[in-house]
Formats: sequence, structure tokens, C-alpha cells
Amino acid sequence: MITKDYGIVGLKHNVIEYICRLAWEGKLNEENREKLVYEVIPGPRPTYRCCIYKEREIVRQRIRLACGENPINNPDSENIVQVIEAACDDCPISAYSVTDNCRFCLGKACINTCKFGAISPGDMRMHIDPAKCRECGMCADACPYQAIVHLERPCKRSCPVGAISYDEYGFCRIDESKCVQCGQCIHNCPFGAIGSKTYLVHIIKEILKGSEVIAMCAPATEGQFGESVSMASVRNALKKIGFADMMEVGLGADMTAAYEAREWSEAKKEGRKKTTSCCPAFINMLKIFYPEIYRENMSNVVSPMCAVSRYLKATHPGCITVFVGPCIAKKAETRDKEVKNNADYSITYGELRALMRSRDVEFEPAEESYQEASAWGKGFASSGGVAAAVMECMRERGEDTDEMKLLKCAGGEECKKALMLLKAGKLPEDFIEGMACTGGCVGGPSKHRTEKEILKARQALLNKADKRSILDNLKNYPMESFSMERDGE
Repeated sequence: MITKDYGIVGLKHNVIEYICRLAWEGKLNEENREKLVYEVIPGPRPTYRCCIYKEREIVRQRIRLACGENPINNPDSENIVQVIEAACDDCPISAYSVTDNCRFCLGKACINTCKFGAISPGDMRMHIDPAKCRECGMCADACPYQAIVHLERPCKRSCPVGAISYDEYGFCRIDESKCVQCGQCIHNCPFGAIGSKTYLVHIIKEILKGSEVIAMCAPATEGQFGESVSMASVRNALKKIGFADMMEVGLGADMTAAYEAREWSEAKKEGRKKTTSCCPAFINMLKIFYPEIYRENMSNVVSPMCAVSRYLKATHPGCITVFVGPCIAKKAETRDKEVKNNADYSITYGELRALMRSRDVEFEPAEESYQEASAWGKGFASSGGVAAAVMECMRERGEDTDEMKLLKCAGGEECKKALMLLKAGKLPEDFIEGMACTGGCVGGPSKHRTEKEILKARQALLNKADKRSILDNLKNYPMESFSMERDGE
């Protein structure tokens, strides 16, 4: 019997944990899925919502997401990010609301300004009819007491591309033609109504049938779990779970930096501007909103995740590759059919911890050291790290980088501003490093700790890394055995 009192995040991760336990035992069927619903919400009193029936329905939909399925209200969707309708009903429908600061004044500036007849006198203050309000904001501007406030839902406010709206019942709706899969809305929803599909069950099945499943840990991993948890510690834990091995994606960052350096050199000579190719949410933003820039300016080099996956598939034929990181958009990247031999699956740090608990595995300090990447490759996790590594490769080749003009963008607004300047032909810089998350990957939506805590622990771990160069490091790997281009294999 599950009796623990969960918070929103705890509820999600504990559902994932117990789904994984059932998968390991070969008991993940409809009957046991329904039993889990009643174990999580035994009743008779509700814990979070108005009634246990709503709580149980939310758990059912969380189970579907944990199994890599769509919620029942959106069965045909291809999106990684999904809305659980049963959990999305406690946000205010009205975008503008009248506060207690309303003096019920005789001037009635709000009523006189509204062109839609949405404002009328109430018992104690003015009232805004949400069915008539067009959210123009004129009433808020006109009120002499600033008594009318704009209440924008956290999910909508966090979306960098305006993909979130609401239907007539107030349910959140994601426009999948606009969604860049960045996942910012997931952790900004205070009711846990938005989640992403999880592929741990698929990974467990591959391990159980004897596939060679290899984990690939993002550069952002160092520091996520504290100073005592090194890459070697993570590697040992993953092997205990059942993974055949683990590799640093920082090695892929070295690969990407080396090949992007060639692109940048050629582009600079020809007077062309380039954008980086590492952040999948940034790439999705280019594809959807700036298709001309995507075709003409985006790097054709694959992401570090794809680079390591291709290397592993070339050297370990038939293996299954699993990316581990703080990114939701990486899940969407694994489903991108245009890029071959990419990672098969991607999981977040929270999902990794749930998978570890399902096998009763914990991180332990490691006596041995483990390093595949240069310090420059490890630095890809922070804003500016990609550009710094590419510039380092150019210097290692003996090129002069003094006149190179770089623009690093971290966060949706910064990325959009840079791309609009590039589209208008007014961008002064030569190259754009685009990352959808503020602070870079270390600030990703599924980071395990606060960014401040991560950076402190991360720096201590990075200080222990050796000072190998990028190009010398790559001499140890068969780069000729796979392609680094997006349209290659």
C-alpha cells in the first residue's frame, strides 16, 4: 500500500517509480495499472482536489504519460508535452480581475473605456464578465486606483512562442503547430496539469530482453546531484540499474564543436552568418517560426547527443542509446525522423531518480575517475559554452579569432530578438549561440536542484577535470566511422 503524502512533483515521480517496478516485474497490465490508482489515492477523503474521483482520474492520466501514452483527452497527438484536463481547472478564467482597491468611484472610467460591455457594477466593486472581456487592457489603464490587474496564467506566461491558449471551459490548449517542446510550461504549472510522455517502460523492456542499452549523460549532469556525485558515480549507478555502460555527451560536444568550427571558418570567409545546432527547442523555433534562417543559416552539424549516439551505434551495432539530461525537447529530438541514428530515448533527471528507486539504487561516491570529454565539451551545459568551445577549436587549428563576433542567447526572448534581427538583416554579430533555457542547459526545465546549487557543485567537479585539448581528445575516437552532418548517418 502506498501511503506517502506527495507534493505535485513527488506524485508524478512516485507514479513513474511504481510503473517502473511493475515493468521490471513483468506485471504492467491494465489490472495492475488500475490497482495502482487506488493505492496512490486510497480515499475516502481527497488530499489535493475537490474529490477522490478527480484525483484518481489525474493519476490514471499520469500513468498513461508514464507509459509513453497520450492522455485520454488527446489520443492522436504527436506532441511530447501534454495537458491533463482533469488537473487543469483551478486557474482563473478571467485574464483581468478587479481587486479590493476598487473604490466604486463615480467617474466609472473602467465602464466608460470598455468597448465590449464587459464591466458592470457589483455589490462592493466593479465586475468583469469573462465571457465578454476581450483582454484589451483598456480598463486597467483607465482605472485611477490601479484596481484592475492582469492575471496571466503561469503556463501561458512561461511559453516563449505563444503556443498556449484556453478553450471556452478554461482548459489549457497547446497549439502543436507552434510548440517547440521546450517544457517550460510543465514546471511553471502550479497544479501539475502539464506533463511529458516518459519512455522508461520502453527502456526497461529493452534491458529485460537483453539489448545492449547504453546511457548518454548530458554535460549538465555534473553538479545536478551534488559535489560528491561525479560522472563515475552516475556511471556506476546506471550499470547497477541494468545499463550496459554510460558515456559522457560532453564527448559529443567536443565532436560538434570541432565540426562547427569548420563551418564557422567557411561562413566567415564567405560573409555568411550561422546559428548553432545543439539546443533542440531552439532548432524547433527556427523550423516553425524562421524557416528561411533554418534553411540558410543553421549549422548542419548534429547535436552532441546525436554525435555520441552515432558513435555508439557505429562501434556497438544494434545498441540502444538513452540520453539523460535536464531537457524535455530532447525527447522530441529522438522522435525526429529526419535525423538518423539519433538517441533512441531521452529521459530527465527526475525520471532517472524514479528509475533508480525502482531498482533500489542510490548514488555513491566513486573512487575511480571517468572522463571522456574535454573541459570545453563539459562547458556546453552553460550559456556561452558552445561558442567558447568552437572558438577554442579554431584556435587549436591556428586560426585567428580576434575579429569573430558572437552573440549568445539564453531564454526564449533573447533567442527571438536575435533571430528577428538576423531575419531583418540587422544582426551585427557573425554567429548566434541559441539556447531556449535561461542560463543554458544547467537551467533546463527538469534540472534536479536550483541553478545556484548546481553551479556551485558543478564548478567543484569541473575543477578536477584534466586539461586535454578538444582536437587531441578526438584523435582517440573513430570519427571517420560515422557522419557529423544532420542528413548523414
